Amino acid sequence: MKNSYKEKRANYYNFLESQGYIVDPLSELKFEALTDNYSLHTTQEILDWYLSYKESPEMSVEQIPLSECREWSIDPTSGSIRHSSGEFYSVEGFRVTGSASREVKNGWDQPLLTQTGFDGGILGLIRQRKNHVPHYLVEAKEEPGNYNIVQISPTLQATFSNLKKAHLGRQPSYSEIFLNPEDHPVEVLFDQWTSEDGGRLFNKRNRSMLIEYDENINLDCISDRFRWMTLFQIKKLIRDENAIIAPHIRGIISGF
Repeated sequence: MKNSYKEKRANYYNFLESQGYIVDPLSELKFEALTDNYSLHTTQEILDWYLSYKESPEMSVEQIPLSECREWSIDPTSGSIRHSSGEFYSVEGFRVTGSASREVKNGWDQPLLTQTGFDGGILGLIRQRKNHVPHYLVEAKEEPGNYNIVQISPTLQATFSNLKKAHLGRQPSYSEIFLNPEDHPVEVLFDQWTSEDGGRLFNKRNRSMLIEYDENINLDCISDRFRWMTLFQIKKLIRDENAIIAPHIRGIISGF
C-alpha cells in the first residue's frame, strides 16, 4: 500500500514539473485529495460512524426563554446579555446606518454576538501519516445549534474561554498540542487568524491551525468520537452529504 501511494505521488510530482509547475509542500495536500485508495476506514464506514451518533445523540436541546438561561442576565448598565463569568460572548445591540448599497437602504437595528476579547478560539486539525498516507483526526461533535446536533468537526474546536475552563468543566481533548506545539513532536503547517461571519458576530476571528504529528509516534483516538479521515473523504462528504461536515473544517482546509 505505502509503495503504491508513494509511487503515484512521485508520478504526480513528475507530471507537475513536466508542465512547468513548482512542487512544494502544498503539492501533496492537493494530491491526497485525488484518491481514496489508502484510507484507514472506508468512506461508508466513516458515514456509518457519524450516523451512529446522529441517530442516538447524547445531547438534547430545548428552547427556553432567555430570561430562564442560568448564569446569563441583562447587564443593567450596557443593556447587553452577558455570562456571569464575564467570558464567552455577549449579545449586544447595534444600529446600522449608511447602508445604501444593501437591501435595507435606510439602515436597521440588530443584535450581534460579541466574543470576549474578539478572539474566539482555536480551530485545529491534527494530520498524521498512517502507513505513510496523510490522515486527519476529526470528532463527531455535538453542539446545541448544530444541524442534526452532531457534525464532523476539527480535532479541536474551542473558544479561549473554554480553554481557560471558564465553564468549570474539563480541558478540551488534544488542546495542549495546539496551545504548546513546541512541547510535542509536531510541525505546524498552517497557523492563521481567520475571520468569522460579520452578519451575526462582531469583529470575531479564530486561530485556524493545521499540525502534522510525527508518524513514528503513535497518537491514539482518545475516544470513539474521534476518527482518522483522509482529505479525499472529507471533501467527498462535503460534496455528497447534507451538512455533516462542520464549517470550521471547511475553513481550515481552505487554507491549503
